[in-house]
Amino acid sequence: MLRVWGRTNSANVMKVLWLLDELALPYERIDAGGAFGRTGTAEYRAMQPLGLVPALEEDGFALFESNAIMRYLCNAHAPASGLYPAAPRPRGLVDAWLDLQQTALNRPQGIVFAGLVRTPPEKRDMAAIDAARAEAAGIWGLADAAIAARGWIAGETMTLADLAFGCHAHRWFSMEIDRPATPHLGAWYDRLRARAGYARHVAQPLS
Repeated sequence: MLRVWGRTNSANVMKVLWLLDELALPYERIDAGGAFGRTGTAEYRAMQPLGLVPALEEDGFALFESNAIMRYLCNAHAPASGLYPAAPRPRGLVDAWLDLQQTALNRPQGIVFAGLVRTPPEKRDMAAIDAARAEAAGIWGLADAAIAARGWIAGETMTLADLAFGCHAHRWFSMEIDRPATPHLGAWYDRLRARAGYARHVAQPLS
């Protein structure tokens, strides 16, 4: 049985849960992180050495890092799924966008989200938030251009790249911030919201 450790308001947990729904895989989720604690214990650190969420368990095997978990789930349980193409070039493009999400989008978007959603107004560093918003907007512009060219972020059909960016897209479009016009990204976001797994795990009130 697949077991996911993590709190439901974590974007990294959301993407894993959404993928599990897309693949119709049964799983158990256990609250961990944030107010739930548990992530500092030796037992949890054996699964996730940084003490972050999510962590995945399956039959004595443990894995951490959300994008690695998504790759594993496709490889182990749905090798024929178009969500993670088998051919080297399409897969390489998906991998490139998965890495871009982690290395280029996470930090600035995280600053904006934490600053506006999880920080009281009187404690916000608005200069840092605005600088991060502009940086994140540049990455979303790249995604908008990719969608305009291919239909989805990394291809003509939905892939893991869309799941990785999709969890952050809901936050991007839900926060009260100035956003440059990205019509292709907006239409893509509307398509995601029509998916049952996205509605269930991602398109929820921000917290």
